[in-house]
Amino acid sequence: MKKILITRRLLRSCEDKAKETFDANLNLNDELYSQQKLIELSQGFDGILSSLTDKFDADTINKLPESIKIISNFAVGFGNIDLDAARNRGIAVTNTPDVLTDATAEIGILLILGACRRASEGIESAKQGNWKWSADYLIGKQLTGSRLGILGMGRIGQKIAKIAKSLGMVIHYHNRSKLSEDKEQGATYHDNLKSLLSVSDVLSVCCPASKETVDMINKETLEYLPQGAVVTNVARGDIVEDEAMIDALDRRKVYAVGLDVYKNEPNLNPGYLKHKSAFILPHLGSATKDTRTAMANLAIDNLDEFFKIGNCKNQVN
Repeated sequence: MKKILITRRLLRSCEDKAKETFDANLNLNDELYSQQKLIELSQGFDGILSSLTDKFDADTINKLPESIKIISNFAVGFGNIDLDAARNRGIAVTNTPDVLTDATAEIGILLILGACRRASEGIESAKQGNWKWSADYLIGKQLTGSRLGILGMGRIGQKIAKIAKSLGMVIHYHNRSKLSEDKEQGATYHDNLKSLLSVSDVLSVCCPASKETVDMINKETLEYLPQGAVVTNVARGDIVEDEAMIDALDRRKVYAVGLDVYKNEPNLNPGYLKHKSAFILPHLGSATKDTRTAMANLAIDNLDEFFKIGNCKNQVN
C-alpha cells in the first residue's frame, strides 16, 4: 500500500477514504507546515496530497526525497507549486478541475452583487442599528443592462456569464482564444485586454495565475476601465497589483471591489480594510460541503490513478 502524506485536514469522510485507499498520514491538528517540515515529513512517502497553503517552490521540491513521485493538489489552482522544478525531478502534479466550478461561480456572482450594491456598508449600518432611510441612502449600481467583462472565460467564467446574463447583464470576455458559439452564450469576444477593460462596467477576474497573468490588473491597465467601474476577483490574488487597485479606489476611478482572493493570504493588504467600498471574503470560492468533498475525493482518485497506471488525466505538468 502506497504511503501518502496529507498536509491539511480534510472532511472526515474524505480522510476515511484516504485511509482505506492508502497508508495515509493525516494532519490531525491541521497545522500549517513550513517548507522545511514538508521536506522532513515526506521522508519515506510515495506521494503528497497538498493544499494551496503549502508552498512547493523549486528549492523545496529539489529537497524532497526520491521516493516522492506525485503531488496531488487539493485545488483547481497550482500556483503554489513550481511545475518546472517538479517536472525536472520527475514528480507529477495534479489538480481538481470541474468539481468546484458551480461553487466558485456562485461566489463570483456574490462578489459582483456585494460590490455593486454596497453590501459591506449596508451590513455595517444594519449592525449599528442607526441607519435612516432616505431617497439616496446607500444607492448602488444596478446590474441590469451593465456590461460584465470576464477576464478568463474558462469553466468558472462561463458559469458566471450564464448567471449574470440571467440577471440582465451584457457579457464581454477576453481569452487566449475565441470560444465556440455554444460556449460563448452570446458573449462578445475581445482579442486583447485593453479592448475588454474599456467596455467593462464590471470586471470579473477568472483567469488562472501564471507568469503571464501576475499583476495583469495594474496601474496602467486599470486606466482602461470606464470611470467608476467595479472590479471583482475570484481567481488568484497575484493577478491584481494591490497598491494600484487601492490607489484607483482612493481616486474613485474604481467604484468598488469584490475580492475573495489575495496576495499573501491570509495577510491581505490593509489598504483594502480602509475602504467601505471593498466587499471582501476570506477565500470562500469552493467552501461548500459538496464541493470540498468532491475536491478531496478527486485528489485521492488522482493519486490512485497515478499509482495504478503511471499517469493521471488531471496531471498539469
